[in-house]
Amino acid sequence: MNVLLLAILLAIVAGVIFTLIGLISGSDETAVMVPATLIVVLLGAPPEAVFAFFMSAVLAKHLTHAIPTALMGVPGDTTAAPMLEHANFMRRIGLPHIALRKMISGGIIGAFIALPIALLFAVFLSQFGTFFQDNAGIIFTLAAVLIGYVSKGRWVSILLIVPLALIIQGLNLVSTSILGSGLSISFFLGIAIGPMLTDILLATSRSARPNIERTKKNEYKLAPEQKSWSGYFPNPFKVLTKKQTAVVGGTSFLSSLTFALSPVGMTSLMGEIVGSRVKGQYKKSTTSLATMNAVTESTYVAETLIPLIAFGIPLSPVAIGPAQALFNAPPVYTTEPVHNLHTLMAPMDFFIYGLIGLIVASIIAYPFSMNYARKATVLVLKRINQEAIIAMFIGIVCLLAFYEGGLVAVFVTFAMAMVGGMLNRFLGVGVGVQFMVFYGSSWIISTLLGL
Repeated sequence: MNVLLLAILLAIVAGVIFTLIGLISGSDETAVMVPATLIVVLLGAPPEAVFAFFMSAVLAKHLTHAIPTALMGVPGDTTAAPMLEHANFMRRIGLPHIALRKMISGGIIGAFIALPIALLFAVFLSQFGTFFQDNAGIIFTLAAVLIGYVSKGRWVSILLIVPLALIIQGLNLVSTSILGSGLSISFFLGIAIGPMLTDILLATSRSARPNIERTKKNEYKLAPEQKSWSGYFPNPFKVLTKKQTAVVGGTSFLSSLTFALSPVGMTSLMGEIVGSRVKGQYKKSTTSLATMNAVTESTYVAETLIPLIAFGIPLSPVAIGPAQALFNAPPVYTTEPVHNLHTLMAPMDFFIYGLIGLIVASIIAYPFSMNYARKATVLVLKRINQEAIIAMFIGIVCLLAFYEGGLVAVFVTFAMAMVGGMLNRFLGVGVGVQFMVFYGSSWIISTLLGL
């Protein structure tokens, strides 16, 4: 099949799937995007089609994650958490549908601004790519320290870097002695589903179950839908005011030049900066929501593109999380040596197929979110079981791990998930720190301990 046609087809598949997944509150980006992208890679899709799939998934997920955030007051995923305060204000005054429209319109503008800006910045940084590749071990270790310092767990995250590296290398040594070769996919799948698996383990423990039990069902009051445009596809520039469009454009431009900062942190920072300069709570909330969802999109696009084009190794929170499979999906893509989309695609390919992904996701997710948000939310609340979705993704993880190394890989995946999930849940050791330690573990053990 023609590469262009396959890229469009996979972008449509991603757009549909992740438009629906975004409706489910609390669906973690890493836990759902890593397995899905891995399947596409391991099925043999060309790199251009893989990239179009991922870009479509990113935009679709982050457009529809605004629906539970705005209408229900529940974060659609981790990047939506900073928007809750303003979203709840809009719900209290009976205008959640206005909040939703501002968020979605800001998001779609932010994504399309980020693509060319991040691409140009990545091309500039690519002249330093060889240095980063040659010193990957120490860079990943330093990044683990930096990310650990700014995470919730701060000092414990830093203190546990070496012990966690020992656990990873120990598991890898055991699997190598049994299989004859090391594992890779199984480790980062384990890290990705760690927090999710931990909640399941807590539910099965008599002593820990009271910490997550709920005594009554959650109640949500959804405002009626009010359509203020004609046709099926509304114009995002007409949904936002001229001032809001300018603010969204400016913050999206700035956040497209970053790749080492947390998307959640950037979303909060830009929202606070913009909100502090707008008078009137209504204007402040709507402008902040549009800005924050735009920054969510722009940081995800930039933090995928810049490390991928410039370095070929995952050196951003998004690259070590949801975009992991674009860098490292043995035996198809590897980081040691660098053989992934960085070496297989030219900068113009990233632009063309990234644009295809964004356009397809926009056609699917944007009008759907604007026209059917309330009906879709009611359907999800009444008919979709969140536990079933979690079980589905854990099943996919088992399938991928088994593909890599049989039952050994499955056990390694769940061992890593158990350790990583507990560290995240109880000590605040973020998934980003764990991914960086995984990549730097070989260097850490060989250099610091001489093993």
